[in-house]
Amino acid sequence: MNSRRDPAGSWQEQVFDEMKAADVRHVGYVPDAGHATLITRSIDDPVITTTMLTTEEEGVAVATGAWLGGMRSVVLMQSSGVGNCINMLSLPVQTRTPLLMIVTMRGEWAEFNPWQVPMGQATEASLAAIGVQVLRARTGDEVVAAVAQGATMAYEADQQVAVLISQTLLGEKTW
Repeated sequence: MNSRRDPAGSWQEQVFDEMKAADVRHVGYVPDAGHATLITRSIDDPVITTTMLTTEEEGVAVATGAWLGGMRSVVLMQSSGVGNCINMLSLPVQTRTPLLMIVTMRGEWAEFNPWQVPMGQATEASLAAIGVQVLRARTGDEVVAAVAQGATMAYEADQQVAVLISQTLLGEKTW
């Protein structure tokens, strides 16, 4: 899979810096090219514990457990994964457990895979319907700002927040 990204990876590095500034010590992820920098940096960081998930809904449960154990967690997923964890999101919403998800969008711009389109179109509305705050980002600067604000909302105000990263920023994917 190929995708066009900021060659320097500057916004991805800045997002990682925001995660560190928010004292994130756990990252759950399903492998995704759009999150490659965050995944690699998290794995390489001696302070962050990472969990490769078999499904995105596990990430919600693991993040809840991490919080109960005193750790701030971030869950990285694609928009298609939001559909996999909608029911599980009732756990942090009902218990007011902080949750920060960073979601790379699919099914929007220049999508080649028809299976990605339905959930890509429904991601924002689905998250909002279950009570998750949604922050949309279309530029690198917007992603960095949204992650910083999302971390404050999640960890200081006990909110459940999803930062949606536009597919236009990640670039066209091809096989």
